Amino acid sequence: MKWLDAIPRIWKRAYLFICLWYAINFTISAVLEWKLVKPEYYVLWTALFLLEALCVFILIIFLWSYWLFKFPPVWQITGHIFGIIVFFLVMGTLSYYFTDYLEGFVYWEHWKEYMVGLLSSWDALRIHDQYIITVGVYYVIRYFQGLQKQEQEKSELAIRNKEMQISLLKSQINPHFLFNTLNSISTLVHTSKEKARKVISQLSDIFRYALDSHNGEMVKLIHEIEFIENYVRIQQVRFGDRLKFEKHIDSTCLGISIPPMILQPLVENSVKYGIAPKEEGGTITLTVKRTGSIIFFEVKDNGLGSKAIKVMDGSSSGVGMMNTDLRLKSYFGVRSHLRVLATEFGYSVSFILEDRHVINEKINEPDLEQAY
Repeated sequence: MKWLDAIPRIWKRAYLFICLWYAINFTISAVLEWKLVKPEYYVLWTALFLLEALCVFILIIFLWSYWLFKFPPVWQITGHIFGIIVFFLVMGTLSYYFTDYLEGFVYWEHWKEYMVGLLSSWDALRIHDQYIITVGVYYVIRYFQGLQKQEQEKSELAIRNKEMQISLLKSQINPHFLFNTLNSISTLVHTSKEKARKVISQLSDIFRYALDSHNGEMVKLIHEIEFIENYVRIQQVRFGDRLKFEKHIDSTCLGISIPPMILQPLVENSVKYGIAPKEEGGTITLTVKRTGSIIFFEVKDNGLGSKAIKVMDGSSSGVGMMNTDLRLKSYFGVRSHLRVLATEFGYSVSFILEDRHVINEKINEPDLEQAY
């Protein structure tokens, strides 16, 4: 039946477990009574009928508990007290029917005497335990489901926070880059309109790439490099011969997938803090190489280096760098964090990631360090 498929598996298992538990108990009790007290087969049939009735009532108790769970605790306690009384009366009456009624004790006084005797015996405690244990199982399951839901909500909140941080990163990079580019275009309009049109075309390609990257999907490295080349060309319009760009890309890495715009903040950092303040300018070098399944990325410049303003120690905003570090950890784990090295000869930022398509070529931990 289709409605059974809508019931969570944990409730099905709990129901079957309780019924199995009482089936074992009823079987042992009935066999002992049949062998030692009443060697009549009706004892076994009575136990079977009572077990069937109990399994039906276990389902009803689950549904009753589910309905009561919507109300405040005081109403739940009141409802379960009422439930215990009804359960005792029904199960006691069924027991009376199979033991006394069929023997001819059919009057009200007989039923009342049986129920009073049942209430003062251990059987009453056993019937109450059946209800209490079923309700207890229900509340234990609901408790752990609540914990699981809280953990799931925390995970979803963490994911949403990361997505917001990534969106914030892009919204902060794009206006800063646009501001510098518009300054360059403004200068070119008075000197070379053809170059100005070319820069506008390159700017259009860059923003198209940036807008497309907002869907959160990974991009191929070859497209990210094309984006970086457009970015550098626009910056070269601004800095002229003072800014040179070199790239050393392992061709086997061009097809790997990386987060979009992950390299731009590193190149921007080299331009802003390494090359721009240096009178004679310098060279930015982009390196991507493979060591087994590990891909090594490095953006290096021969600018001011340690003499420049630090970008990750809090002395400047460093939003792009810090968010890039966060994105790398989010996508690839803590081992993919940014490594920053500043010397008097220049500045270097590097990171690694694992090519997940390479299954059979795994390198060990020392090899990871050798990649640097």
